[in-house]
Amino acid sequence: MIVKLKNGLQNEKTKRLIKWLNERNLEVHPSEGKTYTVLGLVGDTSIIDVNSIKAFDIVEAVTRIQEPYKAANRKFHPEDTIVDVGGVKIGGGHFAVMAGPCSVESKEQVLEIARAVKASGANLLRGGAFKPRTSPYSFQGMGNEGIEILLEAKKETGLPIVSEIMDIEDLPFFEEVDMLQVGARNMQNFAMLKKLGQIDKPILLKRGLSATYEEWIMSAEYIMAGGNKNVILCERGIRTFETGIRNVLDITAVPYLREKTHLPIIVDPSHASGMWEMVEPLSIAATAIGADGLLIEVHNDPERALCDGPQSLKPEKFEHLMQEINKIKTVMV
Repeated sequence: MIVKLKNGLQNEKTKRLIKWLNERNLEVHPSEGKTYTVLGLVGDTSIIDVNSIKAFDIVEAVTRIQEPYKAANRKFHPEDTIVDVGGVKIGGGHFAVMAGPCSVESKEQVLEIARAVKASGANLLRGGAFKPRTSPYSFQGMGNEGIEILLEAKKETGLPIVSEIMDIEDLPFFEEVDMLQVGARNMQNFAMLKKLGQIDKPILLKRGLSATYEEWIMSAEYIMAGGNKNVILCERGIRTFETGIRNVLDITAVPYLREKTHLPIIVDPSHASGMWEMVEPLSIAATAIGADGLLIEVHNDPERALCDGPQSLKPEKFEHLMQEINKIKTVMV
């Protein structure tokens, strides 16, 4: 249930209303926007008479909501959420590009790529230290050693780092990582999501291979319900009947989620198709449709990459892509 107020939160009448609601075992989540203030009510609202709430003269409107998610719901939080990742803002008009190798392979590799993507305009460095792979015989990542390499790159370039966590037991290794990525395979690892809700660190939540919008938002709700509101959604393509490409980029997700949630939405064009040739047009489409950022794989030697080489851009192609993205952003302003 949503209660729209006529006045702001710093008001004795508002405090009395909140106290009245709390006495009826309802959690109240206030959100004060630029134009109006809303109270999001969580609990068994079925027993509450809407007219009883409307009787408070500071109440402008009361709306029952149908969606099962509360904290992530735009009705509860009308203003766009802006997530700060190591000084880089994402959402609410702030566009960010996260670029780097799918997998950390060596110190030299990461440093070379980090320097290149920063020079081209990337805001954050992405790199996988722990890698979920379909085959148990494939390269599984360098683990904690990979995290240390990313931190060295961060120290040299100043780029905040983004890396995927696969097991909550590895959380101590990520203490200095600026944003934790939850991969598609772990989107509904609810035990992990609950734990991530208890930490004060931004979470990049990728959409599951076959997840609906609601299932995806509900996974974000698990994190937010634990107290961590710094969640960014990442569309990375879904599995359909099409076999010509790795996944199908659901570009519709951006405007749809914009209506449903206040969380930032970024797009990963690299995993969407699995082919580097498609990264640029998909990135342009994602930018033009209003995404808050991009997650792009860049490798200095993709032919010899230990993971996802075919979908990785070489640094010079990434530089060209950034030039095209900047043109799109200029037109959209």
